[in-house]
Amino acid sequence: MHSGLLEKVDVSALPIPSGAVFDPLPEPAPDTPGAAAFSAFLDDARGRHLITFIQAHSPYLSTLLRREPQMLAALAARPYADVVAAVLNDLDTAWAAGAPERELMSALRRAKRQVALCVAIGDLLDLCSLDDITASLTTLAERALQCACEHAFATWRRETGSDGTGCQGYVILGMGKFGGGELNYSSDIDLVALYDPPTLKAADPDRMRQDMIRLTRQIMRLMDERTADGYVFRTDLRLRPDPSATPMALTVSAAETYYESLGQNWERAAMIKARPVAGDIALGEGFLAHIRPFVWRKYLDFAAIQDIHSIKRQINAHRGGRTVEVDGHNIKIGKGGIREIEFFAQTQQLIWGGRQPELRERKTCSVLHALTQEGHVATQTADEMTAAYHFLRRLEHRLQMIDDQQTQTLPDTPDRMDALARFSGYADTDQFRDDVRARLTLVANHYAQLFEESPDLGSGGALVFTGVEDDPETLTTLSEMGFANPSHVAGRVRVWHHGRYRATRSERSRQILTELMPHLLKALGDTADPDEAFARFDSFLSGLPSGVQLFSLFQAHPALLELVSEVLGSAPRLADWMARRPALLDSVLSGDFFDPITAETETAAEDEELHVALEQARDFQDILDAVRRWTNDRKFKAGVQIMRGIVDGDSVGPALSRIAETGLEAILPAAEKEFAEQHGSVPGHGVAVVAFGKLGGRELLPRSDLDLVFVYDVAPDADGSDGPRPIGPQVYYLRLCQRFITAITTETGEGSLYEVDNRLRPSGKAGPLATQLDGFTKYYDLDEGEAWTWEHMALTRARAVYGAADLCDTIDTAIRNALVQRRDAEKVIRDVDDMRQRVAREFPGKSDWDIKYRPGGLVDIEFIAQALQLIHAADDPTVLSPNTAIALENLARAGKLDASHASALRQALALWRRLQAFIRLTGKDGTFDPADAPAGQIRAIQHVVETDSIDAALVRVSETANEVRSIYNSLIAEPADGYRAEDNHDREGT
Repeated sequence: MHSGLLEKVDVSALPIPSGAVFDPLPEPAPDTPGAAAFSAFLDDARGRHLITFIQAHSPYLSTLLRREPQMLAALAARPYADVVAAVLNDLDTAWAAGAPERELMSALRRAKRQVALCVAIGDLLDLCSLDDITASLTTLAERALQCACEHAFATWRRETGSDGTGCQGYVILGMGKFGGGELNYSSDIDLVALYDPPTLKAADPDRMRQDMIRLTRQIMRLMDERTADGYVFRTDLRLRPDPSATPMALTVSAAETYYESLGQNWERAAMIKARPVAGDIALGEGFLAHIRPFVWRKYLDFAAIQDIHSIKRQINAHRGGRTVEVDGHNIKIGKGGIREIEFFAQTQQLIWGGRQPELRERKTCSVLHALTQEGHVATQTADEMTAAYHFLRRLEHRLQMIDDQQTQTLPDTPDRMDALARFSGYADTDQFRDDVRARLTLVANHYAQLFEESPDLGSGGALVFTGVEDDPETLTTLSEMGFANPSHVAGRVRVWHHGRYRATRSERSRQILTELMPHLLKALGDTADPDEAFARFDSFLSGLPSGVQLFSLFQAHPALLELVSEVLGSAPRLADWMARRPALLDSVLSGDFFDPITAETETAAEDEELHVALEQARDFQDILDAVRRWTNDRKFKAGVQIMRGIVDGDSVGPALSRIAETGLEAILPAAEKEFAEQHGSVPGHGVAVVAFGKLGGRELLPRSDLDLVFVYDVAPDADGSDGPRPIGPQVYYLRLCQRFITAITTETGEGSLYEVDNRLRPSGKAGPLATQLDGFTKYYDLDEGEAWTWEHMALTRARAVYGAADLCDTIDTAIRNALVQRRDAEKVIRDVDDMRQRVAREFPGKSDWDIKYRPGGLVDIEFIAQALQLIHAADDPTVLSPNTAIALENLARAGKLDASHASALRQALALWRRLQAFIRLTGKDGTFDPADAPAGQIRAIQHVVETDSIDAALVRVSETANEVRSIYNSLIAEPADGYRAEDNHDREGT
């Protein structure tokens, strides 16, 4: 028996839990080399203690002992290094023999089991150093990968008739720990597959790309497919350039172009460890030599150094020695973990390695030593970091040996922590915790000091978007910020960093974006809907032609970033317009952007801005675009001011109405002129546009449609138009008004303007789109006309907003004359209540927050105002106004509405308008439901209602609605019921 093995078994360093018993192993065949040594080893109490220790702590190693007992026999008979070398030599022999694929896969997996068992025993008994352990695992991965490559290429060349030898023209680079020769016990292997078309000598060059992808997939399957024999190594190809957008195998030239144009600093850090590990090694060395200037910059400008530091600052290492919680801690990526040691070395390599080739090492501890030699790191610091690295890597191996899981997270329960402590050689779990905590704290302190001159980005938690995997602590931070799908957010941020968008293609834009990231994510997280806000920002970013200017603007004006985030998260339509028009953000910085918007300011804006744009328009399409641009810019400003509480839905109506009228006044003459070029004009006063509803009452809100009716007047003797293609007056104005609607509603490259509803025209859908003036006037005559009471109600909010001045005056006079007709008050009351009941059946008000249709909502107030105007206008025309609020005031002033009722209705109307405007801006589909509304929207609704909780807000909304409904009942519903009862009584008497 090899004399060293039993002597290495220190029973005191291998604590066994009480109750653990030795389970005999199957003995190797008598002719197996080392069989006698195996028996002698197990005859010794120390040998049985080791096996019992393994069986008590590691199901995975216990399985390996039962499947490969000859490896224990070999270790008992020969030195560790000789045993591992023999396994690898057997693997080479298996390939050289040209084994079929199934046999090769079995041989690869058998070699993995055997090396894994040797490494575990070597680690547990200190038969070898950490470097020996990682070297054994790395060499196994290299040999296995080479066998897989050779097999795949031999098959490919045979099947396709391609020239060449072996893997010539194809190389696999090992990245990360594989490239550095530092594989851990249960490592994935990070790979980049490259090929050079001319060198490959493919028989069919047109199929080369597909063949290389298929061949790479075959190699990965040979390595990581799980069979009855297990697997060799899990493979990961996501460290290749832009993995979500590139095939699993790239041409060398494509990879070179990527790194030279879009490579990021974290990819420079990753390429430090890259080395050819299988295939055409010379091709790989040539590639790495070509991109050496990308990896090792001789001169770093300030921005590049800041970018390197910003990678670290995203991780948000806390200054000083905060206590590290051991239980549940991730010793790889957590505070004070292995990644911090690696990053401590790599960042300094990036900064200094371009000028000091001595620092271009791949192994972490070698880099620490080189940094000491070059005077960048104190000797004591390097020694302490190296010792901590060795301790944490061996602890990592213990974690992974238990079940062959790629894990670095310590247990979070006392029983499991006790078991890990014993497996790590500690009889005292508290001592184990103290030792782990001491290493983590030491690393964290050295790590923080390295960057203590770099400003903290202030995220308050980990925000790491380097590499290709989600960082668990980052996902936690994003969740705490309010994102429901943090993995999606992390993935999209990595897309930004890959330069996939034009705005992030330059290194400078990515560097600024990295600095902005914590502030950006916090601002988005504070919005009403963080995930929706993030999605809109992603869409916004994808449409930008460049990023440096905007990102710099955000850096210089943090309040602008907060506003943009608020818009993206809270106002879908504003967000869409901002994404279409990023130049709007410049106007936000102007001194008057937050001056309250009014009808007067918009009239001035029309004179200053819109007329200039129209003068520069070359054709009708330019006019459509210019009007949309101007109008939507103004609506954007109004929306932002509503969100910020500068104006509200009760005060913004006149301004939004003036904006709409200005748009109509600009676009309709252009449409009319274009139409006249074909058909000429018709003698008479032309056509006018009559606004009903909210535009008629100057009460427009965000997302309001335009209720429009078209009225035309022709000369008595006019029989048609006078253009190249003459048509009769009725057809002329029908088509012209269709052209009007198209000009208003069509979406162009500058977005949409307004939706148009023309169902309030005489006879509704059954009537013509354009109505002749005489017909319009007669339609509302109580003796000869056909208008229903509800149509007279709608007429109370009508006014002419476009057309020849004399025609508009005539129409307004006709409207007034129609409204001051003397009516049967009882009929009005009954008809109004019948209409309200019909509306309630069609639109029942789906929730307490459906403030338009719910009992006591906007419709009730509007119906009260309209009914009272129709009843009393004949005696006192001063009650009339298309604006509901003014009409209520007029009715009260004329003594037609109780002052207390008028005051209650006016206050309710103001609340409903404020709420409706805000909900239309911020709610999905213009609705609000506290049960699934984001916290930001709920807070904003509370502010609008002027309460400190959503429950209190609902109480106020309900109380307001109840009061309005009570007034409606007393003025409309109850009298209507009384009139109906009288009618029924009269009919019964008859």
